[in-house]
Amino acid sequence: MSFVTPLSARAEEGWTSLFDGKSLDGWKASENSDSWKVEDGKLVCFGPRSHLFYTGELAPFANFEFKAQVMTTPGSNSGIYIHTEYQEEGWPKQGYEVQVNNTHTDPKKTGGLYGVQDVFDAPAKDNEWFEMHIVVDGKHVTVCVDGKKVVDYTEPAGQPNVGGGFNRVLGKGTLGLQAHDPKSKVFYKDLQVKKLL
Repeated sequence: MSFVTPLSARAEEGWTSLFDGKSLDGWKASENSDSWKVEDGKLVCFGPRSHLFYTGELAPFANFEFKAQVMTTPGSNSGIYIHTEYQEEGWPKQGYEVQVNNTHTDPKKTGGLYGVQDVFDAPAKDNEWFEMHIVVDGKHVTVCVDGKKVVDYTEPAGQPNVGGGFNRVLGKGTLGLQAHDPKSKVFYKDLQVKKLL
């Protein structure tokens, strides 16, 4: 059974797979790279803080749609970064984080733009696959979880940095995934992107 809809079937829609289900080709991890594994067609993050950045030929992304199947385990925290860039260590300074957290103690839950437009009621459950669908079009971001819109955000003109060296400004960049802490185990599969004009 294929981990992803065959590209030939999706080519008409303009979707491209970012993960082959077998390796980390096209991706580069920051510190604690052992926190990332590929198991049975799934990308698994489990271990000390690390971020996995897409470095393949499709990057950078400006206007795009991104879809992924995600599954959290109880008490786990992760995230999907947009318009970010590779850095060797620390929390990514560039771009926005779309939160992945259904039952972790952090009150900011799955689908929210972390610290910008947060979601406080988890729209998904642990130990069940859910679809994360992110659309970035100019200064507008929408996030849907299993087809339900949970974020509809337009970045204000002259968006300032949020302090602490973080540059939360839409423009262009790559995608990143987060391994948050040693107790958090999260699975990703079927990572797909479609560039928009």
